[in-house]
Amino acid sequence: MPIPDDPLRVGADGVSRCWWCGDDPLYVAYHDTEWGMPVADDTRLFEKVSLEGFQAGLSWLTILRKRENFRAAFAGFDVDRVARWGSRQVERMLRDEGIVRHRGKIESVLNNARRAKALRAEHGSLAAFLWGFEPEDDAFSDVPAVIPESKALGKALKKEGWSFVGPTTMYALMQAMGMVNDHVPGCAVRERVAAARARFRRPTSGARR
Repeated sequence: MPIPDDPLRVGADGVSRCWWCGDDPLYVAYHDTEWGMPVADDTRLFEKVSLEGFQAGLSWLTILRKRENFRAAFAGFDVDRVARWGSRQVERMLRDEGIVRHRGKIESVLNNARRAKALRAEHGSLAAFLWGFEPEDDAFSDVPAVIPESKALGKALKKEGWSFVGPTTMYALMQAMGMVNDHVPGCAVRERVAAARARFRRPTSGARR
């Protein structure tokens, strides 16, 4: 997304934040405590991949407001459980008014769970596979929608049979999981994220040879 001329927003609490989180308490909390913080837990990562897919064409705040409903509908995004599901669970979720009732996106989560199990078997964890696409440099002059690494990640996942993993969606995932730090200069959270990334131990592949 292009950075506006004034990319910082000072909240009622006097804290400077990235402009995009506005004043909604849920969005502010997400910005302050989650967005950009590095994640290596497979369940959380599978949730993030899934919700980024649901977000396509919608606002992220819409997804955040429904996140607990999504978690309930998808068994906490437990990969092993969701991978066993089929048409009966799809039909159940299409009747669930608490989530985004899009058949293609729901079926994609089930498919991607099966694909995630295969990646986990090959690489040791989903996290190890995803973090293998971390950019060497995240010092972008703008907040881009796509970078070469997000294109490469989307292409690699599609080759493995995943869906709803286009390059823009994958860059949003990279931002959300802390693979890049796109908090703008002057944002109160930027240095906290930078410190967390510096401490973070990147997962390594346990690929079977």
